[in-house]
Amino acid sequence: MKKIFYPLGLVTLLGFAMLFFTFSRDEMIQIDTKMTNLLGDNAFITAFHYLGEPVFVIAVMLVLLAYLWGRSKNYRGMLFVLFSVGVGNVLNQGLKKWIQRERPDVPHQLESFSFPSGHAMLGLLYVFTIAYFLTEYQSDKKVRVLIWLGAVVLAALIGLSRIAEHRHFASDVFAGWMLGYTWFVIVAFWYEYRKRSFRPIK
Repeated sequence: MKKIFYPLGLVTLLGFAMLFFTFSRDEMIQIDTKMTNLLGDNAFITAFHYLGEPVFVIAVMLVLLAYLWGRSKNYRGMLFVLFSVGVGNVLNQGLKKWIQRERPDVPHQLESFSFPSGHAMLGLLYVFTIAYFLTEYQSDKKVRVLIWLGAVVLAALIGLSRIAEHRHFASDVFAGWMLGYTWFVIVAFWYEYRKRSFRPIK
């Protein structure tokens, strides 16, 4: 992972903090309303929420864990997956219960809290984790760029789907992306540091 992406993790952490302190302000509420009016009930975007459902995410992560174990016995990579997605989910749920922001007021709304969006955060984490391992030893720069571009677009659509189906405010989704990227960078930094410092026993 290029070092340029590490400072961006600090920027997104600051962005999350800004949203945490401003999501109830009138200016942010206006942005939330505009985003809902723009994306609300968009059938194409709404369909992507299935890719962020817990059952789907768990299934994909199990496949990735099996791949890392079966292909190269990459146990550290398996920990990467567990830290990124598993601990990331615990972090998301803990923050929701602590912040206790109510979801948008629509019929048949979910009963859990809203900030930050779990689909946005976990969607980014699992998609970026897959992209990371697909490009870890990929020498073709164009292929790496295409994989990461696809990951960014997919993570964006998963997050936006929650606005389109009125499950989250836009600020919830933005916060989920920002915290998700920050946590991803932390896990990637740990993984790469351990990989550099590891010396196999001869």
